[in-house]
Amino acid sequence: MRFARLGPAGSEIPVAIDTDGEVLDLRSITGDISGPFLASDPVAAVQHARAVGDLPVLDGAEAGSLRRGAPIARPGKVVCIGLNYRDHAAETGAEIPTEPIVFMKDPMTVIGPDDEVLVPRGSTKTDWEVELAVVIGTTARYCESEDEAATHIAGYAIANDVSEREFQLERGGQWDKGKSCETFNPLGPWLVTPSSLQEAGLDPGALALRLTVNGEVRQDGTTADMIFRPAEIIRYLSQFMVLYPGDVISTGTPAGVALAGHAPYLRPGDVVELTADGLGTQRQTVGAA
Repeated sequence: MRFARLGPAGSEIPVAIDTDGEVLDLRSITGDISGPFLASDPVAAVQHARAVGDLPVLDGAEAGSLRRGAPIARPGKVVCIGLNYRDHAAETGAEIPTEPIVFMKDPMTVIGPDDEVLVPRGSTKTDWEVELAVVIGTTARYCESEDEAATHIAGYAIANDVSEREFQLERGGQWDKGKSCETFNPLGPWLVTPSSLQEAGLDPGALALRLTVNGEVRQDGTTADMIFRPAEIIRYLSQFMVLYPGDVISTGTPAGVALAGHAPYLRPGDVVELTADGLGTQRQTVGAA
């Protein structure tokens, strides 16, 4: 099952998309795709409501005409993992981490997958990063194993961890300044449950990730190149912080970023497109703040 939110920013309709592509209006069972909804066994709730006839089906043309919002309402926190792909570490000249590199991103950066991304004022080094995002479904604290950690996953989505490299690396302090500018986290279009990925024959540890800028391929990688896999990341993070339903974890990016020096940084008017196996597509036009 895929969850999504459709409509104008701030007034999105929570929906589920079944295996036949029908778009189910979830407003009779939840006000939004939020942490409490994710913690309440949402798949079972949808299946029950559909069985008793409580979920209207949105017209396909109508649903297709609506803006695609981020697939979850504002997360409590966005936790990111840096340098988590061997090829990305190599292209930036960094050593392979022995433990996950952790930084935080302002949750207010989360926008829809097709919303405009803004180059900050004074920026000359705004960069892209296609990533696998993991959304937490139940509270995770002090997980003792990867198997336990995996039980806390509500689903997966595409994230674009937009980054301003001068702010991040040349202005002192921590990375957060270059990661938390407005619009710097397009997310979605869907939250895909682990069971749906499995039914599609897809493994979150072996998904193709691809990003283009103005039609030119910049990133073409796979989550198989991750140093730390999603369940291990959750287990690790749970030793240092409590992960709550609706929290988002961005798990790192493969090679091909502008920081490596092989392509120009983003400018207003650029078009960025992202895809990931089983997780849909994003398309952002770049503007100026």
